[in-house]
Amino acid sequence: MEEESWIASVMALPTLIGNFVTPCIMDRMGRKTALYALTLPIIVGWLFIVIATNFQMLMIGRVLQGLSYGMLMPVRSVVIGEYTSPVNRGAFLATISLSLTFGIFFVHLIGSFFSWQWTALICSFFSYLSLLMTLYCPESPSYLVMKRKYHECKKAFRYLRGDKEEDELEQMIKARLILEETGTTKMNIKEFVRILKKREFYKPVILVVHSYVLLKACGGPLLGAYAHEILTVMMGKTTDVNFWMVFTDGLRFLFSVAGIYVVKRYRRRPLLLCVGSLCVISLLCISLYIYIKTRGMLSYDATWITIVLISFFSFTIAIGVAPLPNIIAGEVFPIAHRAPAAGISVIFDCATIFLVLKTFSFLQGTIGLDGVYLLYAVIVAYLLSVMWVLLPETKGRTLQQIEEEFRGKPIILKETEVLKS
Repeated sequence: MEEESWIASVMALPTLIGNFVTPCIMDRMGRKTALYALTLPIIVGWLFIVIATNFQMLMIGRVLQGLSYGMLMPVRSVVIGEYTSPVNRGAFLATISLSLTFGIFFVHLIGSFFSWQWTALICSFFSYLSLLMTLYCPESPSYLVMKRKYHECKKAFRYLRGDKEEDELEQMIKARLILEETGTTKMNIKEFVRILKKREFYKPVILVVHSYVLLKACGGPLLGAYAHEILTVMMGKTTDVNFWMVFTDGLRFLFSVAGIYVVKRYRRRPLLLCVGSLCVISLLCISLYIYIKTRGMLSYDATWITIVLISFFSFTIAIGVAPLPNIIAGEVFPIAHRAPAAGISVIFDCATIFLVLKTFSFLQGTIGLDGVYLLYAVIVAYLLSVMWVLLPETKGRTLQQIEEEFRGKPIILKETEVLKS
């Protein structure tokens, strides 16, 4: 059990290292170079797992995967937020949680029929597909404008968006020129400390940190790493847990598909309050049911109750709790300082997922599985209250408008000759 907990949780430690690497690459060499850089460790990591013959080789593979995942986390929401239109940005950002849900479902499904080595080999092909997709992606317009490559910025922006969102393009270039004139684009230690004190920097960081912790503390990652153990406690040892594990994964994937439509249609703040409250209720119900069952208050194994509770919980996660943190992270960070803001936020994300996965076995043995879910319900309720206070409505607004909302005042924009080129 100790080795299993390390295999499940060890990714979080190298994820921290990868998180520090990517912001430097993003700022100095671009978003596209960062995407190239993170593919190498994930491919090598899968190779180690495929050929592993002992616990140490598995750990090396997981460490390399964690390094790659850490490099991915700061860049994924940033890239999607910068590439997509405000109209469709939320839906595209929601595909991050959809891909994670699909990954869990796919691994559990394939793992039910093949050995873990074959499962790892099949999964490795997704990394090669990602590398191929990166080859055909343009550089981020926001990065190009930060490097004063205005012609390339316009070309990339119009390639991604067409010619119907020229106002956003002009506002982005103008805002950058004003920052250059005021000398706020030069980065050093003194400047970084000054940036930390800016409302448009620290408020989004606090908001995203709470959203990331919410996603991990709601108990969602446990269904990926400890689904078999949890369902065994809730259903009993005589039930075909493997079947129901794949079933609930598939159901959650379908809910995640529906979540893309939901986040595209509804505003962020009402959606957060609604699904967040439902998530707290689902955690409390699961805790109560486990308490009743483990203490012999039920005279029969009510499998259908477990399926209803897990389905309700998966619904609340997939519809809003999972996609909203990625959407928020892709929308609220200031354009000029997006990489360091994302990096700081991911540190807390990595620490949270490590604590959740590493302490699960200890907490289950100490306060019981019912106590674990009760604890998560209390934590989620706190996180929701903080996010409700800090989160402005971002749906349909440009990144520049959202930044000015946090700043409290707009940047004074001036006409420049560069826009006439």
